[in-house]
Amino acid sequence: MPVSLTLNGQPRSLDADPQMPLLWAIRETAGLTGTKFGCGIAACGACTVHVNGAAVRSCVYPLSACEGAKVTTIEGLGGAHLVQQAWIAAQVPQCGYCQSGMIMAATALLAQKPSPSDADIDAAMTNICRCGTYPRVRQAIHEAARVASGASAKVTS
Repeated sequence: MPVSLTLNGQPRSLDADPQMPLLWAIRETAGLTGTKFGCGIAACGACTVHVNGAAVRSCVYPLSACEGAKVTTIEGLGGAHLVQQAWIAAQVPQCGYCQSGMIMAATALLAQKPSPSDADIDAAMTNICRCGTYPRVRQAIHEAARVASGASAKVTS
């Protein structure tokens, strides 16, 4: 039975098993491959997307829970989102595999807390980065918050 949702701002009906993890419905049924598979147990965060604005680990989130929901993937942010720009400026990506999930977690954090403290970032950013770019992630989130608030500051590495 198809599940109707809004995917990246567009109404969609995904014809897949309602118990299929949202990750696979996004990748296999909708053809959006920016959301990555990492661990399959919601531990690493590579699969993070937004459902109704909240960051969720899509590898364990059933498609059926998305009926009528607004789902946003990394593709839905567009290529010029201020968090993505801050990521590039701070040179966050190394191998890049975890980055779509990290960016989605960061954008959800900033939507909830426009000026997060280091403690807020540590609490929200539970994604795993094998390259260990956590200091740059924190720097990029602070920079994105400054840009969003209208303050100007240059990101340095």
